[in-house]
Amino acid sequence: MTTTPGQRELTVGVGAGGLATSDMVLNIGPQHPATHGVLRLRIVLDGERIVSAEPIVGYMHRGAEKLFEVRDYRQIIVLANRHDWLSAFANELGVVLGVEQLLGMEVPERAVWARTLLAELNRVLNHLMFLGSYPLELGAITPIFYSFREREELQAVMEEASGGRMHYMFNRVGGLKEDLPAGWLGRVDHAINAVRARLPDLRNMLVGNEILNARTRGVGVLSPDLVHAYGVSGPIARASGVDVDLRRDAPYLAYGELFADGGPGRVVTRTEGDCLARLEVLLEQTDVSLDLARACLERLRALPRGPINVKLPKVLKVPEGHLYTATENPLGLNGYYLVSRGEKTPWRLKLRSASFNNVSVLTQVLPGQVIADMVAILGSMFFVVGDVDK
Repeated sequence: MTTTPGQRELTVGVGAGGLATSDMVLNIGPQHPATHGVLRLRIVLDGERIVSAEPIVGYMHRGAEKLFEVRDYRQIIVLANRHDWLSAFANELGVVLGVEQLLGMEVPERAVWARTLLAELNRVLNHLMFLGSYPLELGAITPIFYSFREREELQAVMEEASGGRMHYMFNRVGGLKEDLPAGWLGRVDHAINAVRARLPDLRNMLVGNEILNARTRGVGVLSPDLVHAYGVSGPIARASGVDVDLRRDAPYLAYGELFADGGPGRVVTRTEGDCLARLEVLLEQTDVSLDLARACLERLRALPRGPINVKLPKVLKVPEGHLYTATENPLGLNGYYLVSRGEKTPWRLKLRSASFNNVSVLTQVLPGQVIADMVAILGSMFFVVGDVDK
C-alpha cells in the first residue's frame, strides 16, 4: 500500500486471530424504560464490559430555584413538591420548616404530628413504587400489581385529606392547609392495617427469589468511601453501611420523640452495598414507616381538638437572614438554603436534592460491570429524574 506524507497506514487483519477491535459507545436513553424519565447514559463498552459511564442530565431542567425566587412563600409550596413527584409532601416540608424557623414561629402540636404522619405515609408510597418497578426492570411483572394495590390504599387517604393524589400542596407556613376530615384517622387506621396485612405477599415474591438474587447479589457494590465522596444519602447509603438518618440524627417535626429510646423509630442498614442490599433496605424501611405512621395516628387520637395552623398576615414577609434546612426525604437528604432580605419573596432559595448525587456515583459504580447488569444497577439507585434536574 502506497502512502503519502501525513497519511497513516492501517492494517486490518483477516481471520478471527487478526480482527481489529475498538470500544463501542452506547447511548442508554434519554427515552428508556429503565431510566424513570429522560435520563441519558453514555456508556463505553469493551465487548460486554463497561469501560466508562457518563450520566448526561438536564433534559427535564425547569429552573425550579429561579421559579422559587420570583414567588412568595405561599406560592413556592405549589412548585416545591414537584421535583420529586413521588415525595411531594416531604418536598414541601423543607420550605415551610425553614420559613417558620426564620419567623420564629411555633406550630400547633396537632399540625406537627399530622405532618409527621403524612410524611411517613408519603415515604411508604415512594418505597412501594420502587419495590414494584425495580423487579419489573429485572423481568418480574407481578410485584408491581401488588405494590400498586397497597399504594391505592394509602393514596385514598392522602387524597381525602389534601385533595391531591401526587402534588398534595397541603403544607402551609404555620401548619397545614385545613383540618383533617371527620373520621379520617379511622380510615388511615384501616389503610395501615390493610397494607401491613398484605405486605408479606409482596415480600415473599422478592425475598429469597432465586432469579432476583442472581441478578442483584454482589452486583453494583457501592463502598462507604464512594458514598461519602459523592454525597450519596438515603436508603442507598444505608445499604452500604453508612448509618445516617436525619430523622434520628437531626430530628425535626415529631421525630425526636419517635426515634428516642423505646420509640418505634429505627434506622435500617446493611453492609453489603450491592443491589440486593439496597432493595432489602427499602423493603424493611417500609415496615418502619408504617410503625411510625401508627405511632403518629395514636398520638393524634389522644390530642385534644385544637388549631391545625397559625393565622398569617395577608402579605407574609420573612425577616432578613439565611438558613439551611435539611430533611430526610424518601430518596435521601433534601436541603433548602434560604436567604431572605426581608421581602415577601426569597432572595435565594437553593435546592439540594438527593437524586442528583445518587445518579452521579454511577460514573464509579458502572465501570467494570457487564452490560447485562447495567439495568439492575441503574434501577437500584432509586432516583427520580425531575429530582436530578430540578
